[in-house]
Amino acid sequence: MYTGEQAKKRPDHPAFIMASTGETVSYRELDARANRLAHLLRNHGLRRLDHFSIFMENNNRYLEANGAGERAGLYYTCVNSYLTAGELAYILDNSQSRVLITSTAKLDVAREALQQSPQVTLCVVVDGPGESECIVGLEEATAGLPDTPIADESLGTPMLYSSGTTGRPKGILRPLPEQPPSQPLPLFFFLHQLWQYRDGMIYLSPAPLYHSAPQAAVSLTIRSGGTVIIMEHFDPEQYLQLVERYKVTHSQLVPTMFSRMLKLPEEVRSRYDLSSLEIAVHAAAPCPPAVKEQMIKWWGPIIHEYYGATEGLGFTACNSEEWLKHRGTVGKVMLGDLHILDECMKPCPKGVPGQIWFKTASPFEYFNDPSKTKEARSDDGSMSSVGDVGYVDDDGYLHLTDRATFMIISGGVNIYPQECENLLITHPKVADAAVFGVPNDDLGEEVKAVIQPMPGVIAGPEFAQELISFCAQSLSRQKVPRSIDFVEELPRLPTGKLYKRLLRDRYWGNSASRIV
Repeated sequence: MYTGEQAKKRPDHPAFIMASTGETVSYRELDARANRLAHLLRNHGLRRLDHFSIFMENNNRYLEANGAGERAGLYYTCVNSYLTAGELAYILDNSQSRVLITSTAKLDVAREALQQSPQVTLCVVVDGPGESECIVGLEEATAGLPDTPIADESLGTPMLYSSGTTGRPKGILRPLPEQPPSQPLPLFFFLHQLWQYRDGMIYLSPAPLYHSAPQAAVSLTIRSGGTVIIMEHFDPEQYLQLVERYKVTHSQLVPTMFSRMLKLPEEVRSRYDLSSLEIAVHAAAPCPPAVKEQMIKWWGPIIHEYYGATEGLGFTACNSEEWLKHRGTVGKVMLGDLHILDECMKPCPKGVPGQIWFKTASPFEYFNDPSKTKEARSDDGSMSSVGDVGYVDDDGYLHLTDRATFMIISGGVNIYPQECENLLITHPKVADAAVFGVPNDDLGEEVKAVIQPMPGVIAGPEFAQELISFCAQSLSRQKVPRSIDFVEELPRLPTGKLYKRLLRDRYWGNSASRIV
């Protein structure tokens, strides 16, 4: 979120606009705010390569918190704003953060976490008053500090954590060379070209700012001199309204957002002018092919898909035309050298699923976790993997099958539940779906589906049988759910990632430890 160059070129241009209020902050103001906060961090003793954390919802002070770290040579960890106090305390301790930046909306959780995190000696509340020497208000704490750069500016970068959908979140640490903040890491030059960012673009950000993709997208927009429209939370119709109102040119979404927009009434979907959109990128989770196809029919060829783990191992990308030709692909390799390997680390034939390994394009390690770092690397250290499974077709396009940790082994047959999930989400009465393995005395595991029905749909045995029959029309017998349960809402993050581990643990009881 480095504003230094653009604050000189276009000081009065809007850097960002808050979607719900229309509040507009210029490059001059955002630059001044980030500078004052950088001085506060220096005054508190943070030096290059030190760590601090940000724990708050999307708000009008988020970008300056990022910007202060990016110009002070610091690692800053943007924490999932839905975590409990214990989960937050774990990340504060694990990241070795010495300062926490939070909001009044999250202060109760932060205050409880701080009791378990003695190494955090300063908590800054961005939109409220201070309470003590350790919990201070941002305005009060930065009053009188210079709005000009600190004397020893250097590039900082996020140290984000994995989602924790399959286990404990892990901090992803990238090497940080000593260079000016105007010179970003090479990875961001690549993403700038991949996502076709440009001077004067209007970027609509519908996702939580703590997530890796919005982090990169917003940062690149600011470096490009564009304007970011920040949604406080995603609402499908408001998203369409904002595209029309601000003539949005670029955006990045997750598949669940596509699905929710598609389930709006046709008269609502056709009400708004979306012609300004030049490119819409989606990532974070594989998009069900039926959903992607409907979106391409609606929005046209502007939709681009990319696959790249938070770790930045490598990236694949495809546009709408490529996707329609190779239905379900996440693209050809754009960065990094990709390999599909079996359990013995031997190459899989074309079309045969295996674990996805990259010759690392962006060096990283799991912070304070050498064992997890070792698990993610091949024995010779030349390749890395996060456990995703997929295959490459005859034309060299990568198709994601699932995560290795989500694979169901039923009667000796390997079943990847994503295929069934992709099918269930297309049923008009289904709002969301999760499929996973549950214990079966004879088979070891059997396929279970948990469904979030659409509003007004009666959940019960008749609807469950309707869905089982629906799946049986398209899937082989072993892939069809043997039973279906219903919940009011699945535990899915706003980033689109499903906390499937939490669902599976309910069914495995004392055996839940089998899940990585």
